[in-house]
Amino acid sequence: MIQNPDLIFAPITKSDKESVIALFNYYIEHTNAAFLETPLPASYFDTLLPVIEQYPSVSVKENGALIGFGLLRPHNPMPVFRYTAVISYFLDPAYTGKGIGSSVLNYLTEKAQEKGIKSILAEISSLNPGSVRFHEKHGFIHCGRFERVGVKNGNEFDTIWMQKSL
Repeated sequence: MIQNPDLIFAPITKSDKESVIALFNYYIEHTNAAFLETPLPASYFDTLLPVIEQYPSVSVKENGALIGFGLLRPHNPMPVFRYTAVISYFLDPAYTGKGIGSSVLNYLTEKAQEKGIKSILAEISSLNPGSVRFHEKHGFIHCGRFERVGVKNGNEFDTIWMQKSL
C-alpha cells in the first residue's frame, strides 16, 4: 500500500451511501468505466449492502472525505463458483495516477485471499484501454472478449475479461 497517513482504507459502511453513489454516478455520466447510461438514485446503495456484507469492500477516505471505493461481488450465484469474484473500483479523478488504485487492488486481493477466493475477474469496456493496462500491470491476464455486446451513449463496445489467480 502507499504510505500516506491521511488515507484511510476500511470496509464500506452505510454511512458511505451518498458518497459512493455520487462517485459511481460521476463514472456513469462521464466515462466508459461504468456500464450504465443514467445516474442511480442513492437508494441503489441498499441493493449493494448484501453483497458488501458477504464479500470484501473498501472505502478510501482522505481527511474524512471519500475519494474512492472498491468491492468484490459474486461472479455467479451458483455455489460451485464461490471461489471466484468480480472486482469493481472507482477513484475520484483527482486521485488517479497516484498509486491509490494499486492500493485498493492490493487491499481487496488480501481480503479476498482471507475469504478463500482463488480467482478475481475484471470485466472492462474496450472503450477503457487505461483499465486494461492497469490490470495487465497488476498481473491480470486476458481470458476472453465479447465483441460488440454493449452500447453506451450510442457507442458500441466489447467487454474484455481479465483474470488474476490468487
